[in-house]
Amino acid sequence: MFLIVGYVIILASALGTYALHGSLLALWVPTEYVAIIGLTIGGFVAGNDIKVIKATVGALPGVLKGSKYNKAFYVDALAMLFEILGKVRKEGLMSIEGDIENPEASPIFSKYPALVHDHHIMEFVTDYLRMMVGGNLNTVEIESLMDVELETHHHEAAEPGHVVAKIAGAVPAFGIVVAVMGVVNVMGSVGSPPAVLGKMIGGALVGTFLGILISYGFVEPVAGLLEQKAAEEGKIYQTIKMVLLASMSGYAPQVAIEFGRKTLGSHVRPSFAELEEELKARKGK
Repeated sequence: MFLIVGYVIILASALGTYALHGSLLALWVPTEYVAIIGLTIGGFVAGNDIKVIKATVGALPGVLKGSKYNKAFYVDALAMLFEILGKVRKEGLMSIEGDIENPEASPIFSKYPALVHDHHIMEFVTDYLRMMVGGNLNTVEIESLMDVELETHHHEAAEPGHVVAKIAGAVPAFGIVVAVMGVVNVMGSVGSPPAVLGKMIGGALVGTFLGILISYGFVEPVAGLLEQKAAEEGKIYQTIKMVLLASMSGYAPQVAIEFGRKTLGSHVRPSFAELEEELKARKGK
């Protein structure tokens, strides 16, 4: 939503101020638009393999959507971990075998559809719970393994943002390429009347204008949003990591989820009292 609002402000500022002293029709040079867009798409395709192209194209619609990682989402995550660890504490590790092998059918996990439907989150949770069921764990080694896995995940999640940022850096150069082609065309028409030459030179300069405007006004904001969303997505894994490590270290579920709560940013972190009240309310259902 804010991306669209930002685009409107950018266009109003650029075109609105220009329209006060110039004709907007002078900026309408369709061939230059086509050339810049074609060069941008071509550079994107040429510079990335199919995996990165698919990941980037798949990530783009997400910039128009609001974030699912709000306070309610994290409360659900902490409540789910509290329940599963509470079951372990009461009934032993073997009692959760059925839950981790089939989360969709689990009486605990199925209560949290937003989490169960996120394949990556559930895989992260169940993989480490499975390791807990499998035998004694060295928490230092497990933490190291988690860090490596999270680093890999973050690298993959951040890739679309990095790719789009590189594209944003290339678009002004493509605008210059288009402008230079226009100048070459002008040089071939030096015998034309000044009015004609002036129009041709102006059309050539539109390429530079478009390259800079598209880069910093349209592509760069998308890159920033993709990078922000990748960083935001990584926080849930850090939260789960801290809760599970605390549990592996012998802390009670109530204390373990406090480790996870403390990792959250202030805008999504429930207070201790809020989380406690929520857990009590859910326990009573």
